[in-house]
Amino acid sequence: MTYKKYRLALLIFGAICLFYNIYEFAIGKYSTKQGVIFVIECLAGIALIFLPEIITKLFKIILPEKIIYFYWFFLVISVFLGTSLHMISIISFWDKILHTVSPMVLTALGYGLIGYFMKDADISKTSPWLFLLFGFAFAGLCGVFWEFWEFLCDTVADMNLQRYATSAGKLLVGREALMDTMGDLLTNTIGAVLMGIYAHVQSRGDAAHFEEYRLKKIRK
Repeated sequence: MTYKKYRLALLIFGAICLFYNIYEFAIGKYSTKQGVIFVIECLAGIALIFLPEIITKLFKIILPEKIIYFYWFFLVISVFLGTSLHMISIISFWDKILHTVSPMVLTALGYGLIGYFMKDADISKTSPWLFLLFGFAFAGLCGVFWEFWEFLCDTVADMNLQRYATSAGKLLVGREALMDTMGDLLTNTIGAVLMGIYAHVQSRGDAAHFEEYRLKKIRK
């Protein structure tokens, strides 16, 4: 029941954000293009609430609720608060908060993947460092791929996701042009390290702790 209550609360919050974006569009607060983008992104966020269930149906894999709740939390601060309610524009370092929290989610997912790949093996007989190191590496690699994605978007659509230009369109050069990307990679690493420290303290050297992160295949 707790899962359904959290999902319902998130859906209600997403709907409120959607109505707010539609209201902004109606009064012309932003350009037509921006207004449409905000509405579409909010709708996408609402759809992404059901991503864990979609994964279960398509791949017959059960995600632990612990990972799902963490994922939903990131969805709230990134799509609904960050984009729909424009916190990413109001608070200058909001983007860095997202780049810190997202690797925490990915690190936890990394723990789950290792457990899944171990199949029926007894996790308690494994070193906890296998999980800690893989989770850290998995989050780091995802962070690099995300920068590749931003670079592609900037190249194809000139979206300035890597902040290589000022808001006025002036191109940055040298070290200034690298600051956003390097800052993102740094905060990504910090997030993965923080999650690793948390998991290490919680596990107390016992790999059995990582059983609660384990992704499980639905038995036919």
